[in-house]
Amino acid sequence: MTELSFQPLTPALGAVVEGLRLDQPLAETARQQVHAALLKHQILFFREQSLTPRQHRDFAARFGDLHVHPIYPNVPDQQEILVLDTHADNLPDNDNWHIDVTFIETPPLGAILAAKQLPPTGGDTLWASAAAAFDALSAPLQKLLIGLTAEHDFAKSFPASRHTLTPAAKAQWEATRTKHPPLTHPVVRTHPESGRKSLFVNEGFTTRINELSQRESDALLAFLFVHIARPEFTLRWHWREGDVAFWDNRITQHYAVADYLPHRRVMHRATILGDRPF
Repeated sequence: MTELSFQPLTPALGAVVEGLRLDQPLAETARQQVHAALLKHQILFFREQSLTPRQHRDFAARFGDLHVHPIYPNVPDQQEILVLDTHADNLPDNDNWHIDVTFIETPPLGAILAAKQLPPTGGDTLWASAAAAFDALSAPLQKLLIGLTAEHDFAKSFPASRHTLTPAAKAQWEATRTKHPPLTHPVVRTHPESGRKSLFVNEGFTTRINELSQRESDALLAFLFVHIARPEFTLRWHWREGDVAFWDNRITQHYAVADYLPHRRVMHRATILGDRPF
């Protein structure tokens, strides 16, 4: 049996994995260890990896079916691997706290991000434990939130003003808008495997709390967005080329720091489909 080591990074979340090459076929015993560590640490980091897009896809597929993003470009002939290529002519749009793809009925279980090209400095990513953030709330506020639902809208992170600049882009955006109208998820999600509760509203896609007036919703969401980002719930990862991050999208949020322009940053991501939040 392959024995891996997991070095915790912060009390809230994160661990570095040693002893595993992701460009090799993943043995079932190793897959089980990685899965268990993901549940425990919420995000795992692998240093000094060298993944082709096919190897990236194959590793991610060991943990579930993969999502094909409706807007972001993907690797030619490898549609499950999306490309985040940001620079002065394609500005970053992930510089907010978000949970990936909450605009679908079954938001992702997780995502696996690989650093391909990095700026000379900057370009870090922050992750936050939405479970630690929920645990830190007072009992009365926890009770209130558990009874609420919120609307998530694709267009909040993918506005028409940015994504309809050419006829082809406009057609793609309009097709995505039609396929993905706003939908509702619980404000507090129960993790389907660990049973932990976590905040499931995010600045990237959540537009309002359904049971409240607009003013009440705006005030409560503003508080929760700030609360989630408190430093004690977070970690900050300084990327090196070849780094790979695997996070549990059901219980974390993340923020890509946009401090490197006019330099370029290229990342590849595989996204693993999950289940309906409850």
